Amino acid sequence: MNIFKKIWCRTYQKIMYVACFFLPWRKPEILQFENGVEGLPTFIKEKGIKKVLLVSDEYFKNQGFCDKLVAAFKEANVECIWYYKAIPNPTTTCVEDGFKMYTENNCEAIVAFGGGSPMDCAKGIGARVARPNKPISKMKGILKVMHKLPPLFAIPTTAGTGSETTLAAVISNPETHEKYPINDPVLIPRYAILDPRQTENLPPIMTSTTGVDALTHAVEAYIGSSNTKETKEMAIKATKLIFENLQTAYNDPHNLTARDNMQKAAYYAGVAFTRAYVGNVHAMAHTLGGFYGVPHGYANAVLLPHLLDEYGSTAYKKLAQLADVVGIKGANDEEKAKAFIQAIKDLNASMDIPTKISGKWTIKDEDIPTMAKRAEAEANPLYPCPKLLDQEDFIRLFHEIQG
Repeated sequence: MNIFKKIWCRTYQKIMYVACFFLPWRKPEILQFENGVEGLPTFIKEKGIKKVLLVSDEYFKNQGFCDKLVAAFKEANVECIWYYKAIPNPTTTCVEDGFKMYTENNCEAIVAFGGGSPMDCAKGIGARVARPNKPISKMKGILKVMHKLPPLFAIPTTAGTGSETTLAAVISNPETHEKYPINDPVLIPRYAILDPRQTENLPPIMTSTTGVDALTHAVEAYIGSSNTKETKEMAIKATKLIFENLQTAYNDPHNLTARDNMQKAAYYAGVAFTRAYVGNVHAMAHTLGGFYGVPHGYANAVLLPHLLDEYGSTAYKKLAQLADVVGIKGANDEEKAKAFIQAIKDLNASMDIPTKISGKWTIKDEDIPTMAKRAEAEANPLYPCPKLLDQEDFIRLFHEIQG
């Protein structure tokens, strides 16, 4: 990257860092009920809400995972309109369909049930409710919503995305294969309902990749240059909990202590990156999702070690600090940082996470220039990474992860 563009990017990031202190930051209120998520409808009724839009996907509907929650809404005499067409990498079509269902049924609140995709879809629907005359495509970027959303209740069924606490929604355009984030503090859910039982039945690959997704959020937030005291503390807590609990949750899916700790880790990591931003891992992962439908957590898990290696000495000091947190030893910062990266590689390998994007997803040579252009456009000037990458760097890295 030429020196003038570097100066522009770093100047922009410093301005954004200062501006963030004037934004209306908040964290969602954490709710935990004795009977798990079935306690939510009574809580909602007590808030005077009589009709909600439940956003999930067909998998949860077909597997019956939402049945107890739907029954609890009926018992509480709260009408539940169920939109279950959210898909992995939710599209503008999903958002518009959900928005239409919300308005036609005069709903008063939104309940998101699932992983990052239903939550992002729910946030998009909420943004459309807040800005009914503005298409979702016009809200991409920063601070393009700026209107109060209806009450949003987020029930995570994975321990990874952190979407239940973040200001971001990532939406795909199926026509252009573009996948873009919408970032606005109004998208932060009002409530996060943590119930580790909801993650017990996850397929192993989802436990592993969403767990490393949470680690990616914590690490990218920590090694960036837009940290505050709180975001550093949250990233450290998340990293420690993930290293201590992810392998256990993967090997013993019914260990609710490990599951509970992973949900907390995902929440802490979400708090960290909501304020401190993510980085080039996400820029590449969003592009892979837009082009090929690669699940976001899977893409992040594959990409994280590659990008940490790419950063080299620019990230050694902060990675060494994270190594200290999880008990990884070394004679100096470089040794500790490299050992930390190797520990992530070893963790991935132990959970059958590959080192490249392969299988049913094929990265085509002819797509890479456009993918690199989009990744670079997302990353710069916004993401305060330890090392700025240009299109040529992204082209090389996309080739590196070709299966």
